Amino acid sequence: MPTQPAATRQSPYRAAFAALAGTSIEWYDFYAFATAAAIVFDDVFFPPDMSPYLKTLSAFATFAVGFLLRPLGGIVFGHIGDRVGRKKTLVITLVMMGVASFAIGLLPTYSQVGALAPVLLIALRLIQGIAIGGEWGGAVLIAVENAPRGKAAFFGSFAQLGSSVGALLSTGAFSLMNLFGSDAFMSWGWRVPFLASAVLVVVGLVVRVKLEESPVMSEVRDEQAAAERKLPVVEVFQKAWRTILTGVFALATATGGYYVVTSFLLSYGTGDLHLSESMLLNGLTLAAFLELLVTPGLSWLADRVGPHKVVIAGLAGVIVLAVPQFMALGTGSVFLIWLMMLAMRLVMSALYGPIASILAEGFAPHVRYTGISLSYQVCTMVFGGLAPLAAAAGGHYWPPALMLMTISAVGIWCTARLRALRATRPGEDTASAAGREVASGV
Repeated sequence: MPTQPAATRQSPYRAAFAALAGTSIEWYDFYAFATAAAIVFDDVFFPPDMSPYLKTLSAFATFAVGFLLRPLGGIVFGHIGDRVGRKKTLVITLVMMGVASFAIGLLPTYSQVGALAPVLLIALRLIQGIAIGGEWGGAVLIAVENAPRGKAAFFGSFAQLGSSVGALLSTGAFSLMNLFGSDAFMSWGWRVPFLASAVLVVVGLVVRVKLEESPVMSEVRDEQAAAERKLPVVEVFQKAWRTILTGVFALATATGGYYVVTSFLLSYGTGDLHLSESMLLNGLTLAAFLELLVTPGLSWLADRVGPHKVVIAGLAGVIVLAVPQFMALGTGSVFLIWLMMLAMRLVMSALYGPIASILAEGFAPHVRYTGISLSYQVCTMVFGGLAPLAAAAGGHYWPPALMLMTISAVGIWCTARLRALRATRPGEDTASAAGREVASGV
């Protein structure tokens, strides 16, 4: 089958920027919740007479509950994305996430409405979970499927950069609000980052509504009009369940590990070691900025030496740094703490950037949105949602450190295994493979 004519393919940079703009806003909202759960929600939304330990667990539980519906979001929006188009889902998920986050900034506290406060918080968190469950897959595909041949890892990393930009904006916003003092921050300052998301959503919508559909999706719709297809979720489980399962564990460090070195590290450092909250927030801001700078370069390298090699090197780096990053917290040295934060974010950038293109190769275009969304969102439900909660329950840095080392070791094997399971042939970009894969029903 002939491939999409080059004239109809939109600029890969425009598609990549659209992916970046949306995921930045989505992840800004998500990290704002993670940060607030670590330093605010335990005092604002739970009874003052509850023990500090239980309040911390409860706050992280509200964070974890959002992950429960992320696979559902992946299935629902994956179906829309595989049958109707990638663009429509990207607009819907952005609006859902923005509305939920803005509403969190308006919520009453426990002292005002009692137990209704955490109930409302959980309800909005569930909406966030559904929205982001469908966001990641569409953003990755709109970038990867418009990428030139041999540059899928580089352009796919722009969707991944949304995590860095979102974390940078979120931690920066909370650091700024901290300048007003503790009383002001706990009274109204923590709400500002959530309310500010409304402005960011408008910017994201302006970019995304002007986006053209993926050329791969145009071919898929032509094929589907001529042939009856099973539901994407049914077909992907029947024909590519091994890829889904392998992808879940390959992504474990990029999801569960990421939250451990951000939200749990912040909670552990302030709660157990009594370190300066602003110092840790500033360190996380610097780490996010470093990730923003190095991810495109590492993904560019991945296109040249092989994305699997770069991801495996990053996972090995996480294993080496898992214990030292927490030991550095115990020293109280700002230099050592920031140094280890930067080092850990550097090696995690090596695995987080190229993994999108690796996973996209594993599924045929007509079920690709559903396939990569399920792999990613099941992973985040299991590892991303429960990792910080499990780490907090341990009361020591050894549980999260051992968890990071274990999931990274498993991730190395699974990343290598994904190479053998991929649906796209070696050296073939995801766009040029569309006709072959759809026709064969891979």
